This record gives sequence, C-alpha cells and structure tokens, in this order.
Amino acid sequence: MNNKTMLIILRGNSGSGKTSTAKALQRKFGHGTMLISQDVVRREMLYVKDGVNTEAMPLLLELALYGKNHCNVVILEGILNSKWYKELFESLKNEFKDHIFAYYFDLPFEETLNRHQHKSNAHEFGEKEMREWWNEKDLLDIIPEICLHKDLSLNETIDMIYNDVINERRN
Repeated sequence: MNNKTMLIILRGNSGSGKTSTAKALQRKFGHGTMLISQDVVRREMLYVKDGVNTEAMPLLLELALYGKNHCNVVILEGILNSKWYKELFESLKNEFKDHIFAYYFDLPFEETLNRHQHKSNAHEFGEKEMREWWNEKDLLDIIPEICLHKDLSLNETIDMIYNDVINERRN
C-alpha cells in the first residue's frame, strides 16, 4: 500500500443516501478515516446558508486538507452544488490529484422523497423544500463522477466504493 490519502466525494440531492453511505464507509475503512459532512459543517458548526460564496466552503477545504495530512481516507459528503462549490472542487483536485473517487447519487425525485421519510430528520423539512432544492443531474465538470442509481442497495454501493479505493491503494 502507498501512503497517499484517498478522497471519496459523495454528492447528490437530499435524501439520496449520501450520509448513510458515508457513515457505513467510515466504519468499513476503520480508524484513520475522516468523514466531512457538508450539513454538519454548514448547518451545525457554522450555522450558515448554502449558496454562492457560502462561508462553509473554506472550512470544508481546511478539513479536507487536515484529513489529507493525518488520515488514510477522507470522505466528503453533501449536496455540494457543482456551481456553488466549483472553487472547492478545483482546490481538492489540485491537492488530491488522481486519488479522488467521486460518486453522484442519480436517483429520481420520488425515490429521494421516499428515502427521506425514513430519516431521523424527516420532520425538519418535507416535499416542498426538497422540490425547491432539487438539482437534476448536477454532475461535476472538473472531477469525473460515477453515477449511482436507485437499483443499487446500500451494501452494494458501499462494497463498490470500498473495492474501488482498496484496489487503487494496492497499485
């Protein structure tokens, strides 16, 4: 194994399974795996709105750089709108080079709404807000992403990403 820190980016609309996947991956990779959740940084740590020039972006980058220097794997998960966070993705690409594994949860709106209803924070917002936030096929143009679809189970998604990263670390 080499000593390069691997960055996993999990993006997609609200309710698509990013957080569940990220937490399970962190457990599977084990100690030395840093999980950065956009929602935690933006809504809980900083209590700022999302959008153009969000105040969360510099801290997301700082956390990722800390992870690069101190961890084996860094997982960044969130909606992370491709236009609003373009500067972050450019910086991450410069820092992590070809050690980035990016995945986009490409699910139909109805599926995200169904998944949201089973979440612990389902009471905090509903269909109206999710429709307002919806961003169809918000793929990055800077970093290639693998699209994940609704037919993949959580375990299949976790196994696929884990194997992608482990196989790269062996090379």
